[in-house]
Parts: sequence; structure tokens; C-alpha cells
Amino acid sequence: MRKLMVLLLAAGLFCVFATPAVALENIFGGYMRTRAILQQDFAGEDQSESQDLQRVDTRTRLYYTAKFSDAFKFVNKFEFNNVWGDTNGGDIGADAANIVVKNSYVDFTLGNVNSKIGIQGKVLNRGFIMDDDASGATFTYNAGDMAIPVFWLKAYEGYNVTGEVTSKNDFDVDYYGINPSLKLGGATVQPIFMWITSKDASEWLEDYNEFDLYYLGADVDMELDAISLWFTGIYQFGSADLVAGGSSDTSAYLVALGGSVGVNALDIHGQIFYATGDDDAVDVDNDAFWVPAGQSYYWSEIMGLGIFDEGASANSPEDQISNIMAANLGVTVKPMDKLSLTADLWYAELAEDNAAGDSVLGTEIDLIATYALMENLKLDVVGAYLFAGDATYKGANDADPYELGTRLSFGF
Repeated sequence: MRKLMVLLLAAGLFCVFATPAVALENIFGGYMRTRAILQQDFAGEDQSESQDLQRVDTRTRLYYTAKFSDAFKFVNKFEFNNVWGDTNGGDIGADAANIVVKNSYVDFTLGNVNSKIGIQGKVLNRGFIMDDDASGATFTYNAGDMAIPVFWLKAYEGYNVTGEVTSKNDFDVDYYGINPSLKLGGATVQPIFMWITSKDASEWLEDYNEFDLYYLGADVDMELDAISLWFTGIYQFGSADLVAGGSSDTSAYLVALGGSVGVNALDIHGQIFYATGDDDAVDVDNDAFWVPAGQSYYWSEIMGLGIFDEGASANSPEDQISNIMAANLGVTVKPMDKLSLTADLWYAELAEDNAAGDSVLGTEIDLIATYALMENLKLDVVGAYLFAGDATYKGANDADPYELGTRLSFGF
């Protein structure tokens, strides 16, 4: 028996040392930023201080990818957030379990098809449909200048629902879509078709039972020497059964156009976007561009979240683009290699008047200076002022919102 054990041990050791090692490349990266923020009179008045903010916070993101080969990777992204002085890791002692998982997915390629399965980032139509992390799968067929991604994202899982009125699977909410990318001369065109569906969306959207919503649109990007142009157009349609009875039809759209022109150290840029609002609050049909979970499009500093994304001025849709028209013109100059200066002018109003008959959110001026302290380490200094319109606030003690802040950041 002893001889048999020795023989088996020797055979095992031989197998260990004779087996070739698996080639594995460990790739680490990350991002860190610390911000000091002052947001004043964001409610449009200077008495309640209900939307004022003054704080310092830190965000750290750590990335780890296990690369087995060019065709097989395991991708992970983790995030830590702390507000200085709070009890969730920002106070004295700084001990807190505040780690979140942003991404964790397998990325592999078989033939012409790349697959990403797990918790992954997804950007659709520059964020006008989606710019967020989600659980799901993306399969992309690549052929020269053409890529065809097909995706499925899980927005809500019905097993979380208690009670047995219907099958718990009926409460699932799923996103399905296809988003090809085609290069046509100097232009890149990305059409999209997406379907959001649920047999019973009432646990996700309390007003709706059976829910089907469709997005049909495209992104177009064009490079012409020193000129860059882009366009996004999305038509939204569908229907849903109401919990209160009856049904609701949706018909809405969003269009956006932007571009920039660079001349030596000068860059002039601008954009305009329009998303429909509901022109009749009484009927059950919806004409407002419906914001899906995951939509995020940052624009101005005060009305559109900008660098300091902890809140926007009163009654602005923030990064959830619906019922709004906004236009921008700006310029960036680089007086020296390490310094860039940006000035932006924004005007925004509601696409449909609010209940008081007001539409103007205001005119905003944003100023940003960015200085490279050293390689990969930069400092942003931001100042912004909103000449608020009546749709932001109309009443006593009105005051224009303003913002001051700095951000120290680096990536590796």
C-alpha cells in the first residue's frame, strides 16, 4: 500500500511539472479623483437652501483584467466612493465596506464573433438611450468595416417580487437590441433598433402592466479634415396596458446635432438637442421622449450635471433628456502645452410649457481651466453661472444658481 501511495504521488508530481503553464497576463488599471464642490441657490431662490451643496468627495476605480490570450479576457472594474467626513468611510478611522462592482464579464472571440457576457458597460446613441452598466450579453459579428452587435440586457428580474398573483417571470423587464456600425467613406453610421418588453412592468413602472416600447434611430459621425460633425436621431413608439385600466400609446422623438472645428490651438464646438414633451397631460397617451433606465447624457455644468454630477438646478431634466431643447456654443484654447481653457454658453428651455405656462430654464455660462500637473495627473477648476428663467423658479427670493469647484484626477 505504501509503495502504491509513493507511486501515485510521484505520478502526480510528474503531471504537475510536465504540464505547460497557462499563459496569463495580469493587467491593472484605474482612475482616481477628488473634488471640492460649491453649489449655491440651485433651487432658484436663496432662502431654503434646499438644493445647496458644499462638500469634498473622492472616487477610486480599480480595473483588473486577466488576459489569457488576445481572444479571451476576464474583465473586472471596482469602485470606492467617499464623502469626506461621512460615516461610510469618510470619517476618522475611514473603515467602511463601500466597494461596488461596476463590471465583471468574460470577453472572448470565436471566429468573427466577439462575446461579452456578464456585468458590462453599455453606451447607446451617445447616452441618449443608455450610458450605464448592466447585466447581460453582447454578441458582435465583425467583418472589415462593419460590426453588428446584438445585445440583451436584464433591467429587472421578476423573482424579486413577493406574492403569487401571476408567474414571477411575468414581472421580468428585458432590453433587446441590434446596433450595427458601418463605415461609409469618411462617415460612420450606427443604426439602432431596441425593444423594451415586459408581460407585467408594474413592479418596475408602477402605472403599467404589459409593456412594449421600441426605439428606432441612428448615430452619424463624420470627419472632414479639421471639422468633426455628429448627428443622432431616435424615434420612439409602443404601447402599454395601464394598471388603472385601458392602454397608453407612445409616440416621441429626439434629435441632436453637434460638431467642432479645430484651428491650431483653438477649438470651436457646439451642439443642439431636442426631445419631445407631453403636449396633453390629460390624455393617457405619451408624447414625451420616455427616459429608459440607464439613459445618461451630461451637458452643461449646472443644468446638465457636468463635472460635478451631484445635482442640477431646479426643474432641469439633468442627464435624463426629455421635454427639453438646449443649444450650446463654446471654445477651447491651449495657450500652452499643459493648460487648456474652455468657455461654454448654454441656453435651455422646456419643449412643452410647465403647469404655470413657463418654459425657459435659463442661459448658462461655464468656464473650465485644465492644467496638467504632471503626466497623467491633472487639475480642473470650474466656475458656472445660470441666469435662471421662470421655468427654473418663479416666486419670492429668486436667485441665480452658481457653482464653483475643483477636481484633481488621474488615470493609469
